Amino acid sequence: MRGKRTATGAALAAGALAVTGLAFAPTAAAVTPQSATITASCGIFGGGSATLTATQSGTSATITLTSSAITAPVAVAQDSISSTLTLARAGGGSVVFSGTKNPAMNTGDAVSVGPLPGTVASGDSLDAYGGSLKMVIFGVTVTCTASGPQAPGPFVFD
Repeated sequence: MRGKRTATGAALAAGALAVTGLAFAPTAAAVTPQSATITASCGIFGGGSATLTATQSGTSATITLTSSAITAPVAVAQDSISSTLTLARAGGGSVVFSGTKNPAMNTGDAVSVGPLPGTVASGDSLDAYGGSLKMVIFGVTVTCTASGPQAPGPFVFD
């Protein structure tokens, strides 16, 4: 009987510690809004509406850009586009998201790049307007810029 009480006491103590740990655990970081739209111009390569989708985990964040209005000028293999997305920081400066993540695309397919990783600080307010997206495809640089602020507003990171 004494062994049962010790085991029960140990289980209750472990449960109490687990609950206490949950109460003091850091909350998951969040970015708002999670997606925004822009109108972008990519020069001779086209332009139109694009959607930016953001995620955040601590100081690490990713941005994915997709657009059915902006199309691939040539067929490209998966993870072959070197992309650099620069977002303007409210109050000055910028944050860069870069990488070589993209799905395979045929000529004329909707453009999609990302998730592109970057580092953010708590309270960062970032907008595509004032920044740019540079994609290097087979040695050709395609630069896209937003013609106005993103909607519904800038990404604000926790």
